[in-house]
Amino acid sequence: MQTKLVILDRDGTINRASDQFVKSPEEWEPLPGALEAIGRLNHAGYHVVLASNQSGLGRGLLDMAALNAVHDTMTKALARVGARVDAIFYCPHAADEGCHCRKPEPGLLEQIGERYGISLEGVPFVGDSVRDAQAAEAVYAQPHLVLTGRHAGHDPREPLPSGFPAHTRVHADLSAFVDDLLQTHSTTLQG
Repeated sequence: MQTKLVILDRDGTINRASDQFVKSPEEWEPLPGALEAIGRLNHAGYHVVLASNQSGLGRGLLDMAALNAVHDTMTKALARVGARVDAIFYCPHAADEGCHCRKPEPGLLEQIGERYGISLEGVPFVGDSVRDAQAAEAVYAQPHLVLTGRHAGHDPREPLPSGFPAHTRVHADLSAFVDDLLQTHSTTLQG
């Protein structure tokens, strides 16, 4: 049986994004309904994995202890609503380091596929930016854009800005993505 997997970006998808980076647990603020949406995925049998660019590490804006503290805060907040993420993959490099793991490069997603021993073809990857969608496309995952971060002002009736894969699906937020995924999965099972 195929592993049921959903890959999520962090900042702008699960929690509020910041132009100054989320550098401490005090700066981490979940988006409305996002933690509960992850719980709904868990209860539907999905493994939830994060893939996040964390260039603040490479820039010296935070250290590993601070990043771990942010993720500990997130993990505890998820647990309070009966939710969890199974793994967190992150790129610690600054944009100018030329690594293979910084989205839109596919390295983080390739690591996830290796960890789970599966092809990521068709696996949903939910993020708030064109970089997330391009990384998804590079590994044949299904790109999903949530309008809670970088593209919060986008009118979903309008075409997406250039650079987005043509088959990117758009959702108001993470909860709307989960509604759509679970409805589609339920319809597939019934059909």
